Amino acid sequence: MPSLHQSLMQQFLTPEREAKLSAIRTSGGFCLADVIRSGVENPDSSIGAYAPDAESYETFGPLFNDIIRAYHGHGAADKHRRDLNPANLKISAFAASGDRILSTRIRVGRNLEGFAFAPGISQKDRLAVEQKIVDALMSLDGDLKGAYYPLSGMPEETRAQLVADHFLFKQGDRFLESAGANRDWPEGRGIFHSADKKFLVWVNEEDQLRIISMESGNDLKSVFSRLSRAITTLEKKLAFAYSDRLGYLASCPSNLGTAMRASFHMRLPKTSARPDFKEIAAKMGLSVRGVHGEHSESEGGIFDISNKRRLGITEVEAVNALYEGARFLLELETK
Repeated sequence: MPSLHQSLMQQFLTPEREAKLSAIRTSGGFCLADVIRSGVENPDSSIGAYAPDAESYETFGPLFNDIIRAYHGHGAADKHRRDLNPANLKISAFAASGDRILSTRIRVGRNLEGFAFAPGISQKDRLAVEQKIVDALMSLDGDLKGAYYPLSGMPEETRAQLVADHFLFKQGDRFLESAGANRDWPEGRGIFHSADKKFLVWVNEEDQLRIISMESGNDLKSVFSRLSRAITTLEKKLAFAYSDRLGYLASCPSNLGTAMRASFHMRLPKTSARPDFKEIAAKMGLSVRGVHGEHSESEGGIFDISNKRRLGITEVEAVNALYEGARFLLELETK
């Protein structure tokens, strides 16, 4: 493989391993080429591998296990742990954060047991997944109750409003395009949101569900509590793909485990001007993105700050890590 490839896939896919893994397939018919296509076509990939189905994590385990160990620090003998109880959070109100934290958002990814993931799912199965998810979402009540808006045939007025609210997800980027996750766009995709628009679910984007809780301000416990209630309710209706070792299974190895990304939009003009800003964040276990998410730039010194680690820690621990890291960044900004 050309040296310009710098992904974890390229690092761990030796010629000997490639020859061995190229000879096998999952029971769904997926091969090594399906797993690594995105990384091969996009030399700047960081991971470079997507799982077209749950079985891929075992069938192509020699490759995935090394990627997972490098990214998450999670070994082949390690187990994943779960904890969605808001009472176990160790957070308090932020002191003197002022307008530094603009909004709070927590999302998790989920895929249904028994179906291929976005890179490999058939058009027929994607539609079946959509229907199962929508049926479950329609059973939500209280502040979680809402409406579903399919992307296919969406009225322009609805589309414009969802764009204005920053809710409408776009067709996947070139990495997902290469992986095969954009096939049959936009059929089988859609967005659900509650009446107050603090709870959302993206259907059949990178993963079959992106369950999102968000609100303005920095009330992390409120956002987490809402998400916990929603997940607990949906788990009574839907069987999610899960492994005792890898947690909730996702198409991208970076989203395994809790599959949780807890984030703040933070205004950090002074701290972000430091040349070691991202290194500081990394030492606190945080990822830094631009204001519009991955592969975007900052605007007005505003950054998307989130937990990096997802696997081998609980949901509560992931949120606590964001809280502690953000508190440290706020102290730096004040100084």
